[in-house]
Amino acid sequence: MKIQTTVPDSSALDRHIGVLLRTGTLLSASAILLAGILFLVRHGAEVVDYHTFHGVPPELRSITAITNGAIHGHALPLIQFGLLLLIATPALRVVFSVFGFAAQKDYPCTGIVLIV
Repeated sequence: MKIQTTVPDSSALDRHIGVLLRTGTLLSASAILLAGILFLVRHGAEVVDYHTFHGVPPELRSITAITNGAIHGHALPLIQFGLLLLIATPALRVVFSVFGFAAQKDYPCTGIVLIV
């Protein structure tokens, strides 16, 4: 008779990490695609002036402003939000891996993930 343990096995951890990576990438791509369509619908006919560099608008310089702009459906903050999601996805994978390896009591792998 085999005794069930509460420690997750590595294949389950791999599956969960795969789902996390796919979900983060798909959410990011969806946000950027939606924002690109919104931007083209609203500003597609505008003539662009490439002679003067305007820089990044203030509403795209902080995470709070980007999130607020994305919630209100503004295209440029939504594009930035999608890029932030794309950047956050591998960082969340590292956090998830640390907790997963710690739950498996695989302390060498936990240490390696923390160092990397």
